[in-house]
Amino acid sequence: MARLLLSLDGQLLAEYNMSKERYTIGRLPENDIRIDQPAVSAHHALIINILNDSYLEDLNSTNGTYVNDKAIKKHALQNGDVITVGQHQLHFVDVDLPQDEFEKTLIIPPPSHPREKLRAAPRQARLQVLSGAMAGREMELVKTLTTLGRPDSQVAAITRRAEGFFIVHVDTSGESQYPLVNGISIGSQARKLVNNDVIELAGVKLAFFES
Repeated sequence: MARLLLSLDGQLLAEYNMSKERYTIGRLPENDIRIDQPAVSAHHALIINILNDSYLEDLNSTNGTYVNDKAIKKHALQNGDVITVGQHQLHFVDVDLPQDEFEKTLIIPPPSHPREKLRAAPRQARLQVLSGAMAGREMELVKTLTTLGRPDSQVAAITRRAEGFFIVHVDTSGESQYPLVNGISIGSQARKLVNNDVIELAGVKLAFFES
């Protein structure tokens, strides 16, 4: 289980165990990690935990979110990363590192190991809009983390892993209704997508295709 260590000027202020799938970071009390500082936005950043991976996303904050002194919009967290929010630092510590670290890098092994090569090959998938003004438009899922929806309604994230594509609800506006896959609520847990799944999100239907 990963942990976040919150510090200011080198002094440890709090420690958080990453036991949930979503953690919001911001100035308001409803955030999972509250940093009451003027330089921190009301809802500043979000961390999504999917199986053994953690992803950080800036929520269009005023002053930005930084990892290892570099501004980010979306970032796959790694052990030792230092997240800067305002004047505070959050140290990401993966206390249970998986043994197959090479597999996570998506490095293709030599041809003498064809089965490993198949496992490491990146998957390809796309979304097609089925309803609304954008019907017919397609989007390739080429990023590690793709965010969908509207912040004032519903937001979901699709993450790409070696095992496939997973969708998880992102609650950044207090909306409690979960997206639907094939007419069924995905709930609070990540759901693996399969070919021809139909996602309903913020009043729009999207078809998922994997090749």
